[in-house]
Amino acid sequence: MLQSHTSDLTHGPVTRQLIRFALPLLVGSLVQLMYSTVDMMFVGQYLGGGAAAAVGASSMIVNCIVGFFSGLSVGVGVTAGRAMGAGDTDRLRGIIHTAAALTLLLSAMFTAGGITLAPAFLSAMDVPPEIMPDAVLYIRIYLLSLLAIVSYNIGAGIIKALGNSSSPMLYQLLGGAANIGGNWLFICVLHLGVQGAAMTTLLSQTLAATLTAGHLFRLPEEYCLHIRRIRLESHLAGEILRIGFPAAVQAIILSASNAVVQTNINRLGVESIAAFTAYYKAENLIYFPIMAVSQACSAFVSQNIGAGDLLRTRQGTRSSLLIGIPVTAAVSALSLLFAPQLFGAFYKEAEVIALSCRIARVSFSLYFLYVFLEVYAASIRAAGKALVTMGITILNMCVIRLGVLKLLMLHTEDAAGIAAVYPITWACSALCMFAYYRSGRWMPETLREDRRHRL
Repeated sequence: MLQSHTSDLTHGPVTRQLIRFALPLLVGSLVQLMYSTVDMMFVGQYLGGGAAAAVGASSMIVNCIVGFFSGLSVGVGVTAGRAMGAGDTDRLRGIIHTAAALTLLLSAMFTAGGITLAPAFLSAMDVPPEIMPDAVLYIRIYLLSLLAIVSYNIGAGIIKALGNSSSPMLYQLLGGAANIGGNWLFICVLHLGVQGAAMTTLLSQTLAATLTAGHLFRLPEEYCLHIRRIRLESHLAGEILRIGFPAAVQAIILSASNAVVQTNINRLGVESIAAFTAYYKAENLIYFPIMAVSQACSAFVSQNIGAGDLLRTRQGTRSSLLIGIPVTAAVSALSLLFAPQLFGAFYKEAEVIALSCRIARVSFSLYFLYVFLEVYAASIRAAGKALVTMGITILNMCVIRLGVLKLLMLHTEDAAGIAAVYPITWACSALCMFAYYRSGRWMPETLREDRRHRL
């Protein structure tokens, strides 16, 4: 039976279930934001803008690697959610152990490669020489926590797919508490500089990953995690990668696209790097509620596709939009209203705060566009059409984005002007996702056949 440690999203009020499922995801996302935000506050306030710029410049490489595994976790979550919706415990057990094997294998490869190639990547991004040593040191220590980060994300993805969004939130909350204590210890007491910020990430993420793994070990016997059962089942690995690999490639190419934008920012000087670093941290206050809604939508859609309920699947997508848009509009307005105080939490320098506020005014008012992009993409991926979302995202957020960036750079060398590249490409992506969703081609063939018969 699939009842203990799980929640059935195939029955009951749609909007209420989505809100109830999304709220712990939102809290967990805010805790995740706290990880990096607290790091930046400690680094910016105690070590200065140069150290913060070093952390910000190296974060783009980290995002590329972590983004790959976040995309892979989408494949794990979708396949686990379908097994949950269909009530197939044997399949679910195989998915959990195959996901564990992929986590161990791939995280080891990326950690080794990232540590070795970090200086070359940072040089290619035109990181200023004065912050290069700190940037290399930070990213190499940070990458030692990659196994823990990946283990938490993929493990939490499985737990969420089973209908439990509260436990991952709790584990991340405990990791967040360790993050605050670690920053105080390593930066303020031991004076380890940016090295201390990276060591704090290793400590806090290891705690969250350990708690998540413990949860998987305590699942019902029919499908709980056993170390001796960890192995790659080729057919399940193929299905996970069929959905997860396009999402992973999409994430890493999108991060690489952002790295190109960051490279142009790096050429504007340390002040612009610091301002954009603060903007990216503050932007997460708006993005994470959207991510929580889209993750809830993905879990809901995957379970109901597994159960063969097309009507309820569509209701879940529509309700996710109706939840996400007003929440995003409200958070965007508040962020703009209190922008000086928000960015002042990261830096003392008035020039950096003012530039961050100008960047925010360019994009925050249009951030509601991201709701359409994320919700439609979550629904399409949950139906198994990850290649489509990858293609749409790469076209708009990479190819078109870089073309728009080139045009903007011809007319301005101001950091706030460069920021316009974001809302322009959000709008293009959202329109493409909407058009594909309305076409109905995202639906599995069996559900399309049922729909034709009813019509």
